[in-house]
Amino acid sequence: MQALTRRNFLAMSAVLAAPSVLKAAAVPRAAALDWALLETLLAIGANVVAGSELRGYRQIAVEPAVPEGVADLGLRGTPNFEVLRFARPDLIFNSNFYSWADGLMSRIAPVKTHAIYRMGDSPFQRAQDVTLAMAGELELDSGKRYADDLMARLDRYRTLFAAGDGRTILPINLGDARHYRVFGSDSMFGEVLARTGLKNAWQGKTSYTAMAPIGIETLASMPDTWIVFIPPHPPDAMVTLQSGAFWQALPVVREGRVLTLGSINPYGALPAASRFADLLAKGLTDAWNG
Repeated sequence: MQALTRRNFLAMSAVLAAPSVLKAAAVPRAAALDWALLETLLAIGANVVAGSELRGYRQIAVEPAVPEGVADLGLRGTPNFEVLRFARPDLIFNSNFYSWADGLMSRIAPVKTHAIYRMGDSPFQRAQDVTLAMAGELELDSGKRYADDLMARLDRYRTLFAAGDGRTILPINLGDARHYRVFGSDSMFGEVLARTGLKNAWQGKTSYTAMAPIGIETLASMPDTWIVFIPPHPPDAMVTLQSGAFWQALPVVREGRVLTLGSINPYGALPAASRFADLLAKGLTDAWNG
């Protein structure tokens, strides 16, 4: 038998390590400009190497968390193509919002374009379809599992909410102390409400998922709802609003039917729907049981 010399040992170690190295190299490196696509990639366990406005993403979208090693491409509207090139993506995911960049990015890597927010389409259904499509393009089997898990959780929340007080929900975001943006039935938030058996208090028109600016005085016409604030808001807007006599006189305020959730990306994908559903379920159940 040949003696196990140091050279033989190193050679054998290299051979044994080769399969794992090859497997790691085979995992596609993905990049994304749009936050909805970025959060989808993170949710399905993709190998994300670059994304846009990561500091803002961490503050606004929050989840899924972006690993520290992901390269920041800068502004979504004006990405740094040099940083993108050095990130060496195998696939770049883009949305209809930033399609102008497709030609430039295609010089770096193939570009896959997906639209979640299109006039007249259900953003929730589109997000489901896009999740499955992106997982397929990356040869991951996690897309369907993620979508199925979310649907099962929404079904559980439907049962939970059915035992609640039956009041409508008004999902809004402050523009300033006198105006808000309301999310209608065609928004991701509105679709989560419908899929969990809750009714959106806003039955008026929306323009591409939301309507703004709406005067704060309109809250007086919805005295029996739950007001659900979805940050981020301008820093001083909430303080100014809540210190005003009008706000304090509202029945919904006097009766404690105001919730403030954690920050959520209003134009997100399934992860944003998931975060909204989880935070809303916790907020309502805490309030009902309090």
